[in-house]
Amino acid sequence: QVQFVESGGGLVQPGGSLRLSCAVSTAAFDIRDMGWFRQAPGKQRELVAGIDRRYSEHYTEIVKGRFTISRDNAKKTVYLQMNSLKPEDTAVYYCNWFPDNFDSWGQGTQVTVFS
Repeated sequence: QVQFVESGGGLVQPGGSLRLSCAVSTAAFDIRDMGWFRQAPGKQRELVAGIDRRYSEHYTEIVKGRFTISRDNAKKTVYLQMNSLKPEDTAVYYCNWFPDNFDSWGQGTQVTVFS
């Protein structure tokens, strides 16, 4: 059973930054494509960014230029550097496989951008 453990969320003012981490318990991390997703209150979970096994990065338009996804295969961890945060980025952030065929979701990490 794969586990995703997200961390790094918090409270931040608009324009601020946060770095999220997701540790993945799988022996095959280096050959898997990883993604960050988020779910705001009352909304469906949506894709934020993905990084494949060749380190190619993919971003949705709403975060392109502000967020950066990266991975450390030795640590089996995927990161999301979030800059220039906006109130509409407020959500619970999750990681999972990219872009689909998900395993069970972790607890996520709450990001709140308040003005």
